[in-house]
Amino acid sequence: MSYKVTWADQRINKNEKAKLKEDGLDVFKDLPELVKHPFSEIDKSYYMYFKFAGLTVQKPQDKGYFMMRIKIPGGRINLKQADHIAWIAKTYGRGIVDLTTRQAVQYHWIPFEKLPDIFDGIASVGLTTAGAEGDITRNVVDNPLSGIDANELFDTRQTVLDVYKRFQGNRDYSNLPRKFKISINSNIYNAGNAEINDLAFTPAIKEINGQSVQGFNVKIGGGLGMLPYLGLAMNIFVTPGQVADVAEAVVALYRDNGPRRSRSKSRLKFLIQDWGVQKFENALREKVPGLQTAGDSKIVGWSNGTALGIHPQRQKGYYYIGVSIPAGRISGDDFQAFVDLAKRYGKDELRFDHGQNLIIPYIAEKDLETVKSADIFNRFSTTPHQLLDFGTTCTGAEYCNLANAHTKEIFKPLLNNLDQRFTFEKPVTITLTGCGNNCAHRSIADIGIEGVKARTQTGDHAEGYVLSVGGSLLNGGHFTEALKGKLSKDQLADALAVILKDYQDQKKLEETFYDYFSRQGRFHFQELVDQYLSQLQEALK
Repeated sequence: MSYKVTWADQRINKNEKAKLKEDGLDVFKDLPELVKHPFSEIDKSYYMYFKFAGLTVQKPQDKGYFMMRIKIPGGRINLKQADHIAWIAKTYGRGIVDLTTRQAVQYHWIPFEKLPDIFDGIASVGLTTAGAEGDITRNVVDNPLSGIDANELFDTRQTVLDVYKRFQGNRDYSNLPRKFKISINSNIYNAGNAEINDLAFTPAIKEINGQSVQGFNVKIGGGLGMLPYLGLAMNIFVTPGQVADVAEAVVALYRDNGPRRSRSKSRLKFLIQDWGVQKFENALREKVPGLQTAGDSKIVGWSNGTALGIHPQRQKGYYYIGVSIPAGRISGDDFQAFVDLAKRYGKDELRFDHGQNLIIPYIAEKDLETVKSADIFNRFSTTPHQLLDFGTTCTGAEYCNLANAHTKEIFKPLLNNLDQRFTFEKPVTITLTGCGNNCAHRSIADIGIEGVKARTQTGDHAEGYVLSVGGSLLNGGHFTEALKGKLSKDQLADALAVILKDYQDQKKLEETFYDYFSRQGRFHFQELVDQYLSQLQEALK
């Protein structure tokens, strides 16, 4: 550790006090001794350290099982790594792989006593769980099509790896006030979802000494959670070669100045709200002198970070296949089937997008029809057109200790129900989260569903859901606006159908849901929900 702790004498929360005594990454040093004892002997105060190893104690918390997340910078893996990901699912994860909204994978039912062996296996294929959770830099996300994308300014793959390597295992940055998320992307449709990251590099061009230079503008202080904030632009332009230095300086400023008193208000977004962008930029320029002012942004739209369907690559004669994985959940056997397809017809690579989907790149044009006829595509779509193809969901109450309601188990039947009723020319995104923490990006969906605590007509505790509408990252972003009224699981499909039918019947030609929301306003949708709930009450009389 080469930095000086400046917050030891401040009012800090109990996690911060613990981290002053032992670094989060020491969990890997502790594990060989810990697993010699029953899990029940581990004090719950230690649970936060497991997070630095990509582990969350799964409920029920006394059974010694974990949710485990693997870091995959930029969402790209080779096929040896892909084989191992499938093997972990089948050996330890009860046959299931969950794809995440940060281009990574996670599992449930990972047994405590097997962790050293599991970590050794993950390391043997060049992957890691270190920093996949915890108060540290998380998985660095990228354009899911970087290097093969006709709509990117330049290839960002090496830049992502440079940033990943700068922080990975670096104890100078393993004690942050909270998690820190970085997005790097040169796709003109904001495929890195810039505005919901702590630090984001977005495509731009700058005239420097009479030459047109490709690089990035920079946004700071975005994030979702209970109190979402959109990232704000700094007046800074950086070249790809400067990105790692700027990222390190930003993280250092956050480490040394970020709030550590309340964990609910410790993300970088709260420091930015306190300081203002200009003060933070001034401090950054002191650390990295000579930075250029912002260039000409090349963002022209928003793709939501998804890459679905079959499309030509920038490499002539090759295609990528973006496969819809409903609710982001796939069996280890089905995952292996995609790996085997890539082995036979692709190159040494699989990818993940931001919408919990899988991508097989480098399918030669001559093999395309053969690949499309593979048995696995009888169960997974290569022609995304349904609501289910564009939806995302968090883990929910099945495993998560924070969730108020179930998600993945109800999401696929729910959207299948709606897909039988509606067809839209423009994608409509529906997300389902089990609580207000926004893990499935509810705040930037067309329609967000959040699990809440509720009661039945007889007063018993029950799982409930509330709706919000109008999320987007177009033109700097707009978060969904909440609608009043709690719904039961059984009421969700019909309540959503009321909104979708109104959009279907009243929209203009080529009008997206977000455009329709912008034209109608929140009150219009509140009236629709109110009418639906009123009709339910009348029916009960």
